[in-house]
Amino acid sequence: MKAPKKLMVTGARGFVASNVIARALGDWEVHALSRGEPLFEHSGLQWHVAASTGEADLARVFQQVMPDVVIHTAAIANIDFCEANPALARKANVEMTTVLAGLCASSGSKLVFCSTDNVFDGERAPYSEDDLPAPVNFYGQTKFEAERIVAHAGKNAVIARLAFVVGFPAFGPCHSFLGKVVEAIKSGQQLCAPQNEFRTPIDVVSASRALLELADGTHVGVFHLAGNDRLNRFELLQEVSRVLGLPLARITTVDPSQVRSRAPRPRDVSLDNHKVRCFLKTPMLGFSEALAMLTREQPCQTG
Repeated sequence: MKAPKKLMVTGARGFVASNVIARALGDWEVHALSRGEPLFEHSGLQWHVAASTGEADLARVFQQVMPDVVIHTAAIANIDFCEANPALARKANVEMTTVLAGLCASSGSKLVFCSTDNVFDGERAPYSEDDLPAPVNFYGQTKFEAERIVAHAGKNAVIARLAFVVGFPAFGPCHSFLGKVVEAIKSGQQLCAPQNEFRTPIDVVSASRALLELADGTHVGVFHLAGNDRLNRFELLQEVSRVLGLPLARITTVDPSQVRSRAPRPRDVSLDNHKVRCFLKTPMLGFSEALAMLTREQPCQTG
């Protein structure tokens, strides 16, 4: 019997990575890489703790595992934090990616790099894979720089631009946006949401399945992983309340330009998902359909 291929997932304690790991078990020999202690144990999972994101630590783990594929989710994704701490953001988002891209290129391993819709300026949505990025915040700048490094490091690479991902971690603390929203709605808290910032949200189950499909196949190049619906944050919160059967959220609108210390956000980074709908078997869903699916896939989190 042929041994399963080796998959390394970086940022293993994160929201998207935990879902990738959970869905890869049984089909892959899974290696989780993080800077923190393991959050989950399984016979098909080996957890590797790197002391830093520096070249020596990453190379040590990489050479120990020699993965067939790396799904690189690790990043500092907090837009405001990146704006206020550019050196830390660049180290995590650009320098770590540079090291991994070089290791993958030299060993022949496939690299699936998780990027973001924030590489675009928000003025010409919906964006296809062929549109030229022009980020308006430092987070987007670091991810676009990392994209170019991945693209030039080797031919066996995928750049997966993820839209706004909703859902819950497969294991570990529930630090996702949707988890915080559900708790806030249940407790009757007031929620503020901008009406003039648009995204095409994708559920984490579909996103993780698509990432594994990109990892396992012969696909290379840029792919937009996004849902079928264009929503602003206000509409998104209302739909969460309705579909999950939660008390109608007390939502007020806010003008983002009036929020102090908030990094610039693009107005509309809706992604065109036509390419993934043509080339991948994983279906892309509308937002209501995605939320309904999450109640089936992650019922303990949504109930």
